[in-house]
Amino acid sequence: MGTHEVKFSYDGGDRWNGLGVEKAVRAVKEILEPVLVGMDATDQYAVDQAMLNIPEEKKAHLGGNAIAAVSAAVLKAGAKSLGIPLYRHIGGTSAMYLPVPGVPAAAGHERYGGCVTTPDTKPTYSFMCHGFESFSEASYAGWEIQELWTETMRGMGIYPPDYYGLFDIPKGYFKSDEELWELMAETIRKAGHEGKVGIQMDVASDCYYDRTDQKYKGIFSEKPKTKEEMMELYEYAVANYPFVIIEDPFYEDDYESHAELVRRVDIQIVGDDLFTTNPKRVAYGAKIGAANTVLLKVNQVGTISETLEMVQFAYRNGYGVMPCESRGEGDAIADYCVGINACAVREMAVGLVANRFLEIEKELGSKARFSGTAGLKGRRFSPRKSIS
Repeated sequence: MGTHEVKFSYDGGDRWNGLGVEKAVRAVKEILEPVLVGMDATDQYAVDQAMLNIPEEKKAHLGGNAIAAVSAAVLKAGAKSLGIPLYRHIGGTSAMYLPVPGVPAAAGHERYGGCVTTPDTKPTYSFMCHGFESFSEASYAGWEIQELWTETMRGMGIYPPDYYGLFDIPKGYFKSDEELWELMAETIRKAGHEGKVGIQMDVASDCYYDRTDQKYKGIFSEKPKTKEEMMELYEYAVANYPFVIIEDPFYEDDYESHAELVRRVDIQIVGDDLFTTNPKRVAYGAKIGAANTVLLKVNQVGTISETLEMVQFAYRNGYGVMPCESRGEGDAIADYCVGINACAVREMAVGLVANRFLEIEKELGSKARFSGTAGLKGRRFSPRKSIS
């Protein structure tokens, strides 16, 4: 979680390691309920503004988790009362694009020494299925890749045989992550999807950045790295392996390096901790060209209305938007993606969310469009045609 995100309200204490949310639930009932009961659920902006206008002394007891949860619940209630799908309630008749999905591949932060700051499972790697005609084709390719990758991991003795998904790579299996990149590229070749499936890397580099000596430690290999060495490593990776997306390649306040990387490589560069779905941080990034895509997490900023405002600002400035289901959105993340015509989504090529995407694709029928390769950001990819 980035330091610039809206803070959550937790119970503290010993239960649930301090991460219980009973206090936030009480705040919803005691603070939000009296304000919102009786309002029109289809007027999302009015409801969200009512929450945002609550006096600060009361709002301090809510936390971003309470406000985001209620805002999302109102959005769903509004769609249900209108008798329309959630994606249609969000995007109207323009909602038609299904995003590039992927399947998780690898994670692990301890194989080269561990994090400098907040412990995390980063960097994570995924296979992104972009070069297909429909979401359903991309989903099937994702399943094929996942089967081959699982077979490879089992063969190396990583995690139990019945484990699928994100494999935590322990220390001692690779001398550097380049060996992992080669293994992923070989899996793509073996599946027959060269040029259609690429690699996505969520670096979460802030976890590895030592602000004292300004070096990244314990990431990609045991050798500490300067900013320029990280830059050169990314250039090398993009030039020699099928990378299509790199997320948070530098620490969260280094806008300049994010901008420089966009100039040096031709793929999608995503800001998560960099932007935290915050319109002000996105505006500053757009001013200097930092990254070219915003990772979308509603909980990072607060309400649905604020999030949609950020989405439109990003689009007007030529940025892509990539939603991520990591805070309990469930299959509603599929409706969010289609509602805003997102270019890509974090993973979700298979599983329950993928099933919802497939339902939406079927509902849209001939109107359905797959974002595909042309929907990705970066000079390597052709710009997507405007919605018609």
